Amino acid sequence: MPTVEISKKDLEKLVGKKFSKQELEEYLLVVKGEIELIEGDNIKIDIKDINRPDLWSTTGIARELRGELGKERGLPDFKVKSSQYKVIVDDNLKGIRPLTVCAVLKNLKLDDAGIKQLIDLQEKLSENFGRQRKEAALGIYDADKIAWPIYYKAADPDKTKFIPLEMDKEITLRQILGKHEKGRKYGHLLQGKKKYPIFIDAKKKILSMPPIINSNESGKITEKTKNAFIEVSGFSFRFIVPCLLVMVAELAERGAKIESVSVHYKNKKITMPDYKPGKIEVDVDYCNKVLGMKLNAHEIKRLLEKRRHDAQVNHNRIQVKYPAYRQDILHERDIIEDIAISYGYNKIKPVIPRLATFGKQSKESEMQEKVASLLVGLDMQEVATFNLTNKDEQFKKMNLKEMPVVEIKNPVSNLYSLLREWITPSLLAFLEKNKKARYPQKIFEIGTCVKVKEKGKEKHAEDITRVAIAITHKNANYTEARQILDYLLRNLGFKYKIQACEHPSFIAGRVARVFVRLHGKEKDIAYIGEIHPKVLKAFGLNMPVSVFELDLTKILG
Repeated sequence: MPTVEISKKDLEKLVGKKFSKQELEEYLLVVKGEIELIEGDNIKIDIKDINRPDLWSTTGIARELRGELGKERGLPDFKVKSSQYKVIVDDNLKGIRPLTVCAVLKNLKLDDAGIKQLIDLQEKLSENFGRQRKEAALGIYDADKIAWPIYYKAADPDKTKFIPLEMDKEITLRQILGKHEKGRKYGHLLQGKKKYPIFIDAKKKILSMPPIINSNESGKITEKTKNAFIEVSGFSFRFIVPCLLVMVAELAERGAKIESVSVHYKNKKITMPDYKPGKIEVDVDYCNKVLGMKLNAHEIKRLLEKRRHDAQVNHNRIQVKYPAYRQDILHERDIIEDIAISYGYNKIKPVIPRLATFGKQSKESEMQEKVASLLVGLDMQEVATFNLTNKDEQFKKMNLKEMPVVEIKNPVSNLYSLLREWITPSLLAFLEKNKKARYPQKIFEIGTCVKVKEKGKEKHAEDITRVAIAITHKNANYTEARQILDYLLRNLGFKYKIQACEHPSFIAGRVARVFVRLHGKEKDIAYIGEIHPKVLKAFGLNMPVSVFELDLTKILG
């Protein structure tokens, strides 16, 4: 979770109110914030929402608190003045780092606290939201040292030189990756590229090499900086646009004037920043059903305005306009969550349901509990990984062809873009992150997978509960996995048989399908085998791995 370090005086100045410690703790609940540490004027706040980068700075928190206190209501008003500023994008950047969005900020008035927040927010946006600069990297420059138009182009890494930040002599782009601290840290993002991206102005002065480092001449912001140029580069507008809007809002909240920049691609032009609000509709009855409350439309409207939305009542429905930087709003329920926050979770009274039945464990939970107990008894460690994953992990690394899966329409990250079909890749990814841990490593997971099934021309998704185990050490083999499978199925009361098969993820001759008789029919319930060296290499694993993955849903039949 992002930890935001702020100045209490700076926050109080931006909100227009002084806070006692107790008041601040209460008000921070509306930004899902929790005070971690207070040392004099400095406060560390743990923000519990990784999807709200607009809250990762003092100005973002202050914006929400002004709404909560009634000092401001509805959409924040960010005025953008049209300008002639232009950035021209080289079509050769395709496959390297093809996209950018930009803005210019005039009349900056930054003090020490403002500079610190600017740098901290830039780092958090690039590292957290931008996935360690892979999806989005943000650069800020002194606009008075730039000659327009600016060009975003692909350059020869051995023939192009400039002085990077914190250095005093020109070196080539390739040398930066080896000699500069940031080059060594982020150089892998340009690995294998024949050309590297640069921003260069009309006088041929290089401004930066994204996503690595700015130039020492124009890539620094100080209290003396009066005008700034901001660019965000990456691969998807879904990442780079919110980063730009959040950073521009940071400076605008501190008095800067926003001017647009048009970015010219080969076949299109994009002018940013654009604070046109998003729109969504909320049904009053549905809202009350979800929250278990009896709010009327006008009460909901007032609660939404506190959360910096505009709301218009239309009978039993509410037309909501939400801020452009709120990329986390994808569904009506996201707005309902804001309504609950405005109302106050602590004010919602719990009600004990009046049911004429008593709760008990389902057969599924009893089975899962028994399986976990048996495996823990074999000195295996239970792990929990994400249901969300990606095609690279589920298929490419596993040496498999892609199959139909349930994909996320607008994923926040390409790392979490679909619902997994099987657990074994998740366990291998877990082992990859724990290569330095003590061996042998014996892990298992009981979790949900989603299988796409076809009936005629129709497709539907089905939740399946599976258990997968993975064993890795220098002598890990098929026999060891088979012994665990035998113990597990015998204790669950099943007789089984093994049939040799072929599977691209496993070593030929060391993989099999497992069958049990259920309701008079033989059903295949598991794969068991030794992972193929090609798969081990894809996950960066040096030790052999033996696994099996068992379909508990089939067993329960």
